[in-house]
Amino acid sequence: MTITKGAPPPTRNTPVALARGVLTGGVIGASSAAFVVGCVIESVPLCVTGVGLPAVYGLLFFLAGVPRRARQAAIPPLTAIARIESLEAVGGEATSDVAVRFDVTVAPDDDIPAYRVQFTQHINLADLPDYRPGGVVVVQYPPDRLRRVRIVKRPTPEWEERAAGARLDPAPGPAVVSEPSAGCAVGLVTLLALLLAAAGVILVFRADLFDKDNSVQPPSYAEPSVSSTSSTSSTTVVSSASGTVTLGTGQSFLDKGELRRAIDSLTKGKSKDTGQALTVVVQERLLSVVFAPTGSQAPDFDPGSVPYERFPALVEEARSSLGIRSPQTWQITTDRLTGTVTIRVGVTGSDGTASLEANGEGEVVRRTPAR
Repeated sequence: MTITKGAPPPTRNTPVALARGVLTGGVIGASSAAFVVGCVIESVPLCVTGVGLPAVYGLLFFLAGVPRRARQAAIPPLTAIARIESLEAVGGEATSDVAVRFDVTVAPDDDIPAYRVQFTQHINLADLPDYRPGGVVVVQYPPDRLRRVRIVKRPTPEWEERAAGARLDPAPGPAVVSEPSAGCAVGLVTLLALLLAAAGVILVFRADLFDKDNSVQPPSYAEPSVSSTSSTSSTTVVSSASGTVTLGTGQSFLDKGELRRAIDSLTKGKSKDTGQALTVVVQERLLSVVFAPTGSQAPDFDPGSVPYERFPALVEEARSSLGIRSPQTWQITTDRLTGTVTIRVGVTGSDGTASLEANGEGEVVRRTPAR
């Protein structure tokens, strides 16, 4: 069989993607601004709103997609043979399964021309030698989503025999990714919505932020301490209720040891009673900690006991294995609302939102891929 033509599947619904981008950007901007403003003006309800808004949005987004996913699940997938053009391991070396990025030529049985597609699939290390460039495998894909190709690891004898005797030539490249981006327009409207939402929150609380008389403090609160280090271009603000660390341009809390140093700077000088945290939120260049009030019965935890060394790996796994092809922002939230320390990693991109959840040891216990 000689393949001389490749045709990518149809593009996504741009209006829906734009609307989703506006909502996602608005939620990210409003929640981040609410949390930071709440820390500055020492408003616990505002901080809780900043943490809870993304969780509520994610739940609503998931529930809204249930009917669509049910309809899609009711449609049986199509089966075809495909030629492996190239493959590359992209993660998961520490487990029995490894994430592999495949570039394949799919040859459908119907009138659809053969096409090239890229996708990522977890393969057991013991089975990895069975997949090599030039080999022919059996794949399946939904009829209405031709890019969602998945290799059938145990095909029926009929398809296994067909793949063994097939010879396919590569379709013209380059390969299209399994979930196409809706374009730069989605990224622009998401960024615009993020900025507008953040500006709106700051505008609402501008009086508390800019007209606050810092010379008058409640008796139970100490004067916040502010420090800035020019060598690292970071700013630290600490009070009895909260603490934030902001990094300069070109830095990231995913850099080795950066997050641990920042946490130590926020908890330095605090006792076991005053240094317990309600939440720890980490973004690319912003760390925010809300400390538990003295004598509070809220579910707090020791911020120094969190496995921050695992955070870069958790973010990388969330960015590469949950279906977000063009990740734009990420956020890590650590709390003990469920009784045990829980680490939640959320990633947002043009494909939507995805998240994973880890326990207090940094071990992943739940994944919610993009839909």
